[in-house]
Formats: sequence, structure tokens, C-alpha cells
Amino acid sequence: MANIKSAKKRILVIEKKTLINKAANTKLKTVIKKFEAAVAAGDKEAAKAAYTAAVKSVDQAAARGIIHKNAAAHKKSQFTLALNKMA
Repeated sequence: MANIKSAKKRILVIEKKTLINKAANTKLKTVIKKFEAAVAAGDKEAAKAAYTAAVKSVDQAAARGIIHKNAAAHKKSQFTLALNKMA
């Protein structure tokens, strides 16, 4: 356990950041699952709506540093391919 005041503060700050990042990661995974479910169901309109939400969430996660920018680009590319295959 930390004895120095600044180290104790860092522990508290990291715990708060961890909770925020976990919540954002959970939200991201939920949005991605909704898109994948719409694609699997074959519903083109729902898939388009879910696609825009998924791309936005991935961009936000990349901007906040929750996922790497290249990982975000890869995910968006996968979403686009999946959406285009439905046509």
C-alpha cells in the first residue's frame, strides 16, 4: 500500500479512470453486438442504423484512447464490408 500522499492520490485517480474506461468499453461492445445482430438477421435498415452508431462509438473510443486508432480503422472496415455484403 502506498505511503506517500501523491501515490495515494494516483491510486484513487486510476480507480476512477478504470471505471470510466470499463463503462465506455462495455458500451462499445454492446453497440458492436447490436450491429452484428442486425447483419445476422438480414435487416438492411436496422443494420444501416446500427452501422452509423457503431462507427461513431468506435471513433469516440479511439479518440479517448480506449482502443488504438488502427484497431478502430480495422473495426470500421469490417463493419463496412459486412454491410456491403448484405446488398
